[in-house]
Amino acid sequence: MKRTIIKIDENLCDGCGNCVTGCHEGALQLINGKAVMVSELYCDGLGACIGECPVGAITLEEREAEPYSEEAVMERIAPKGNAVIMAHLNHLKEHGEMELLNQGLEYLSKKGITVNFKHEEKEKPAHCGCPGSATREITPSQPPKTSSSFVGEVPQPQPSELRFWPVQLHLVNPGATFFKGADLLLAADCTAFASGDFHSRFLKGKVPAIACPKLDSNMQIYIDKLAEMIDVALINTLTVLIMEVPCCGGLLRIAEQARSKAQRNVPIKVIVLSIKGEIQSEKWI
Repeated sequence: MKRTIIKIDENLCDGCGNCVTGCHEGALQLINGKAVMVSELYCDGLGACIGECPVGAITLEEREAEPYSEEAVMERIAPKGNAVIMAHLNHLKEHGEMELLNQGLEYLSKKGITVNFKHEEKEKPAHCGCPGSATREITPSQPPKTSSSFVGEVPQPQPSELRFWPVQLHLVNPGATFFKGADLLLAADCTAFASGDFHSRFLKGKVPAIACPKLDSNMQIYIDKLAEMIDVALINTLTVLIMEVPCCGGLLRIAEQARSKAQRNVPIKVIVLSIKGEIQSEKWI
């Protein structure tokens, strides 16, 4: 069957093992210093391990693969104890996988395994995926009150601060003149949609490049381009704008790896946005 499943870039994997401990289904192991999927049966394709990889070696792809088996996963993790079982059950619940969750609980019941897990049946969301792509309902923030007294006043469109094209990191030329001595904004794709004042608040005065550490391919190209911007274009600063979701942290790791590869040192500011577009944290690193 064709389904979504993880893909590991062996050339990028440094064997840190973070993904192995982060996989609650036991699908990953370190073999000869590299992360390896031991069986497609154990990979649910939700991509929770992506946020655990510090080098961007794990991505999702859709291909022919064995169907995921909750029973096989339970047989694999049950001997490891209640803590491992609970982590797996919570993983399924957080991703809205109620059908798989019920299968897991049914398996435990048949085997006479008791866990202290509180489960309330809820309608399964239309989307299943990692926290970075899960569907959420967002209550809009109340706009600030203005002193305008004009009835029926039409808001004026805000000017775009975009001065150069293209902006997708795979497409940009790091040797382009507009990168020379610029303040670079490396923004996760979703940030412009989460922030209503993206242009005036984050883009103004900066040259943008956008990327998605989860869905884009060949992260090494990103690292090489950013390193060239640091050493050749002599960018002044690098601001990394990301969302609060775990997989988005991969963009910061790409920036840090580029700085480590470059001969120059450049200050990096990381800004984390909530899914409502509010700044959760902002710091120089």
